[in-house]
Amino acid sequence: MNILEFRSALNYWCRKNGRDLPWRRTRDPYAVLVSEFMLQQTQVATVMPYYKKWLQRFPNFAALARASEAEVLHAWQGLGYYARARNLHATAKLVVDRHRGRFPRSIEQIVQLPGVGKYTAHAIATFAFDQSLPIVEANTSRVLSRLFDLQIPIDSTAGRNALWSRAARLVPKKSPALYNSALLDLGALVCVSRKPKCGICPVKKFCRAKSPESLPIKRPRPQTKQLVEEHSLVIRNDRLLLEKSNNRWRGMWILPPLKLDRFKWSSSRCPIYNSVFPFTNHRITLKVFSGPQPKIDNRKQRWFAFRKIDSIPVPSPHRRAIASLLN
Repeated sequence: MNILEFRSALNYWCRKNGRDLPWRRTRDPYAVLVSEFMLQQTQVATVMPYYKKWLQRFPNFAALARASEAEVLHAWQGLGYYARARNLHATAKLVVDRHRGRFPRSIEQIVQLPGVGKYTAHAIATFAFDQSLPIVEANTSRVLSRLFDLQIPIDSTAGRNALWSRAARLVPKKSPALYNSALLDLGALVCVSRKPKCGICPVKKFCRAKSPESLPIKRPRPQTKQLVEEHSLVIRNDRLLLEKSNNRWRGMWILPPLKLDRFKWSSSRCPIYNSVFPFTNHRITLKVFSGPQPKIDNRKQRWFAFRKIDSIPVPSPHRRAIASLLN
């Protein structure tokens, strides 16, 4: 492969067809960091409004570091995978306390921040500081596996090593941010997963894949586990009883879980609300029952006026249930 010719063709295409994304209009490491955390396992279209609102509410590391966990989780509400919000909050505190508010420039220091892996560290260094580093994520993995016709699972150790090695060979010393943006956009717009648009690919002549739609190869997914979670709706004087979660949605407010030893009637009664939502490799059925007023656990349960519920962090499945039941 003529690497210079490949880069030139890719960059030329990106200048004309690349996506105009708000986080690409800045070199502020804080804004780049926020975008990278939000984009983990979340589509660009979903992230766009959250990114704008987040920067309005927490414009820099200092503002985010000062915020409470409840404020951070409430602002993140709806994006899911709330560990990202907690890690972002923890990173802001570290940058303020340990680095005097200045984001570190070295990869060795960046990768030590909470929730920052190799890809995120490289992306921040590239897009904030224009450092010449490869980036490997879903879009670029797909492009690289087809470009080099990789016949090994890309989610295996050997596959990941092969991707990083080939990505490193291609990234230029000059203008790496433009090149990496172009590679991302090629995967998002042309070299898509199910039906790659090979007819309009600007680097088609460099591609070795004989059957691009069959790539990348991945290991078999673990079987989806089915779970049923039962919760109670308890209302008194226009107030709703909620419980602070300490498990999946740690720090957020949820409908109180049914304690089956006390609510044995749940198996013989119909739920007043039923929904299904995915969570990693689980498919969870949420059932809500109308229950009698239980003994309140003051350590983790509280009454909230209906009008206050919008101002507290509640995970989306429970927020949808509450909205449906109260309306």
